[in-house]
Amino acid sequence: MTEQNGHSIGEIAAALGTAAEGNLDLRVMRASEPAAAGPDDLALAMDPKYAAGLSVGKARAALLWPGADWRGLGLEAAVFAPRGRLAMAGLSRMMDEGPGIAPGIHALTVIDPTAQIGEGAAIGPFVTIGAGAQIGPDARIGAHVSVGPGARIGASALILDGVRIGARVTIGDRFICQPGAVIGSDGFSFVTPEKSAVEQIRETLKEDHDKAEQSWVRIHSLGAVSIGDNVEIGANVCIDRGTIRDTEIGSGTKLDNLVHIGHNVRVGRDCLLCGQVGIAGSARIGNRVVLAGQCGVNDNIFVGDDVLAGGATKIFTNAPAGRVLLGYPAVRMETHIELQKALRRLPRTATRLAELERVVSRLSGET
Repeated sequence: MTEQNGHSIGEIAAALGTAAEGNLDLRVMRASEPAAAGPDDLALAMDPKYAAGLSVGKARAALLWPGADWRGLGLEAAVFAPRGRLAMAGLSRMMDEGPGIAPGIHALTVIDPTAQIGEGAAIGPFVTIGAGAQIGPDARIGAHVSVGPGARIGASALILDGVRIGARVTIGDRFICQPGAVIGSDGFSFVTPEKSAVEQIRETLKEDHDKAEQSWVRIHSLGAVSIGDNVEIGANVCIDRGTIRDTEIGSGTKLDNLVHIGHNVRVGRDCLLCGQVGIAGSARIGNRVVLAGQCGVNDNIFVGDDVLAGGATKIFTNAPAGRVLLGYPAVRMETHIELQKALRRLPRTATRLAELERVVSRLSGET
């Protein structure tokens, strides 16, 4: 939406596929929280708990919950949102002008002669595109992005400043990547000539292990990264290339800032991986999995379809489809809640136990 023209209430309602009442020709320039809204803003009050802010601000129109008395709230117009956050998605899409990447290819960009650039691409300054790389039509690439040799990026990509895309990485259509992400770095894969202490302990689950000195030998990454359509990558995400085959990210999956995907990992479709999630090498993540912030997934395990894991959950073993997990280590949500209740009762239980021991001791002395 341009600052000069804005959008009318009628246009907004039509775009959101929802009802509106009042002055449908009233134009708004921005979205705003109710208390901070000015006369040219659309106040966002999709729940009655936000209504009080409308009397503090100066909005003439608002996005409201169904059935709201917009006249009683002192408004000239209202758009109704049966599902508030879904309406926010549509509204924010309308009002997002996007990054200021000028059309065409900037003069300070370096593109290998063998690279292919799709029609309508906009490429900013100090971008480097390697030999044989392919950039799809209508791609927008910000400053200081590097695209490695043989990489392929689909149509309508938005790749923001400072992103690094490695050699032979394959990315589908409508890709969005926030600043500083690295896609296709080498996997963290090393081995020792003899069994290392880590291997010994994992096999025996005992602390005893050989103390012999050994050095680490690098296993090189020969694979790349394959990413489906409609994937979004947050700022400073790191996705390691596979050792032999590609690391894979399924279509529709969204990765938040600072997520790390290890080598050979397979992430399914429409997953949501929140900030600071770490997935160790060769783990397999099913479809529609949601991992909240700081979740960790062990290497070489499987997390089934539709698994939901709460914040800071650590998944060490296979997780069946549909499970809701919490805790360290991960257990069913109901089990975790019971464990936490029992943990909070421990001090009181210990005190009562000590009292019982004193009583028993005294009674034993009397007999």
